[in-house]
Amino acid sequence: MQTTLPTKTPRIEAVDALRGFAVMAILLIHSVEHFIFPVYPVEQPGWLDVLNQGVFSVTFSLFAGKAYAIFALLFGFTFYIQYTNQQLKGRDFGPRFLWRLLLLLGFATLNAAFFPAGDVLLLFAVVGTVLVIVRKWSDKAVLALAVILLLQPVEWFHYVRSQFDSSYALPDLGVGPMYETVAEYTKAGDFWNFIWGNVTLGQKASLLWAVGAGRFLQTAGLFLLGLLLGRRQLFVATEESGRFWVKTLIVGAVSFGVLYPLYVLVSGPETMAARTVGVVLDMWQKLAFTAVLVASFVLLYRKEAFRRRTTALRFYGRMSLTNYVSQSILGALIYFPFGLYLAPYCGYAASLLIGLGLLVLQVLFCRWWLSRHKQGPLEALWHKLTWLGLEKR
Repeated sequence: MQTTLPTKTPRIEAVDALRGFAVMAILLIHSVEHFIFPVYPVEQPGWLDVLNQGVFSVTFSLFAGKAYAIFALLFGFTFYIQYTNQQLKGRDFGPRFLWRLLLLLGFATLNAAFFPAGDVLLLFAVVGTVLVIVRKWSDKAVLALAVILLLQPVEWFHYVRSQFDSSYALPDLGVGPMYETVAEYTKAGDFWNFIWGNVTLGQKASLLWAVGAGRFLQTAGLFLLGLLLGRRQLFVATEESGRFWVKTLIVGAVSFGVLYPLYVLVSGPETMAARTVGVVLDMWQKLAFTAVLVASFVLLYRKEAFRRRTTALRFYGRMSLTNYVSQSILGALIYFPFGLYLAPYCGYAASLLIGLGLLVLQVLFCRWWLSRHKQGPLEALWHKLTWLGLEKR
């Protein structure tokens, strides 16, 4: 008998559903934020104010900083899948992935055109080069680099230096004035000025904000952890991976319980400690909570009842790029002055309901589209352009 070697790794439904969960969380956060357009009702009843504050607190406590981290983890995991699939065919995916990142800049520009705070896809396209650099490294070397990056050495450098030099100040990247300009042209309601400002000044402000917030190193570290999760087959339902996720859940919960009070203690007034150590602790406590969310989701997904109830997220996750970009476009049309301009009439609670409504519409579209196509519209375009010049994948 002739043995046929596999040429493609099997699709993991839990990853699709987890990605769908992340994009859903991003949608709900952005809805509550009015897609980074902070215009809300001026006066409202006391009971509604209490409800709005509760919605804001719960939504941001659960998802802010965590949805992005899950998205980044799965970006690294997806690289592993793509790299392995090409390795099975005798190809090095590294150069082709660089081209894929260049294409991602185009999608980042499309999304940023309607999202005034800049776009995380631009950050992913820039930082994604680290995956090409480490693609042939050993697991230990990749893990060591990930740990170093997630420790945030730049922030610690700023803090330590400030302890020896009282006149030392953090670099002023000018992000605040940039975002003030973004807010001004957004409120003005000129559509074309809005688009041009977003893809130029908005993107610049977003990247510089990411520098100051430690997001470059954090994103790179998360990419590498996602790559390792793929290499170690930890999203595949086995006894070994189950033990890993149980340990991750416990360690994440304990770490969050320790790190969050420390973060609250250090954060507050705009001291050097708050702007350096506070930033690090904030990222760490959010990463710990992200570990709890991911581990809980993966473990629950092994239960039939949970899988049935989260089927919609699996469809949603398979079209994550299409959903991510389209939710920015829809949000802009709903809240901004050149569209329906509902921002002044929607508090946090109403905005969350609008976000849930958009989620339902997107899920219904995903089900319909995937019943007729293998990939979402933007996913198919990205795939086709990725393999431009090759007859076969």
